[in-house]
Amino acid sequence: MNAGDNVGTDRARELTIFAAVVDHGSFSNAGRVLNLSPSAVSRTVDRTEARLGVRLLLRTTRSLSLTAEGQAYLQAARRILKDLDDSEQQIADQGSPRGRLRVSASLSHGRLHVVPLLPEFAALYPHILVDLSLTDTITDIAGGQADVAVRFGKLPDSSLTALKLGTVKRIVTASPDYLARFGTPTRPEDLLSHNCLNFNFLRTETAWPFLVDGAVEWLPIKGGIEANSGETLGQLAMLGMGIARLGEFLVDPHIQAGRLVPILQDFNPGDAEEVHAVFVGGANMPARVRAFVDFLAKRLRDGV
Repeated sequence: MNAGDNVGTDRARELTIFAAVVDHGSFSNAGRVLNLSPSAVSRTVDRTEARLGVRLLLRTTRSLSLTAEGQAYLQAARRILKDLDDSEQQIADQGSPRGRLRVSASLSHGRLHVVPLLPEFAALYPHILVDLSLTDTITDIAGGQADVAVRFGKLPDSSLTALKLGTVKRIVTASPDYLARFGTPTRPEDLLSHNCLNFNFLRTETAWPFLVDGAVEWLPIKGGIEANSGETLGQLAMLGMGIARLGEFLVDPHIQAGRLVPILQDFNPGDAEEVHAVFVGGANMPARVRAFVDFLAKRLRDGV
């Protein structure tokens, strides 16, 4: 080990000891936590103050308090130690990604397309603990509520990184029973006299797009039931409760089985909602996040 290595080690040790003294309120308490004698802790703080040429701590027989310089040094110490921990974890993870991975996905898409992939992912990365939440509520990734979220639709501008996983086309559909009782719409405006099932999200459009005479027109729709899950709306449609406009991935199996019938396909504008994996990117992105995002992209890009 050369002199530069010793300097780096000593500085990191000084930062750790100083932060422990502040956190635990005394030299003796910090020493117990770090397995050092109180005198060794005191000498380290004295050496730091001497090198910096400022007083970091005001000491009495009963208490310690930070000076203004000490407060600034503590903030810098915490930042440096965190960056050091993050960097070491990132390097250690390269060989075998590990740790808790918090994933958020929508109820329907998560159940149908993310959950079935987890056995394969777990086999590939046995040291990653997947903490999965299926919810149609938007999670705050920047605020630390999740590491990765699978999101539909246009993304707001943010500092987050987004990787496109695919697109989802939408189909207007109803059950054969509903159409037998209330008639099959032949033009978009016919929906005005039907019960249309819609999402209850704040971002939900209260109109559906249709291609009429070569141009996209938005038709206001209304109905007696709203829900926060596409799967729920699909179930209601199959129960004959009304007409729904849902993702192709969700309704196609039921169309194939005859439980739902696509309608107004000649007026389908072919619009598609993009699906993204959203996460905090950058040089310090944990390897477990990168592993999961790359895995999703490979498995879902052609099969969302």
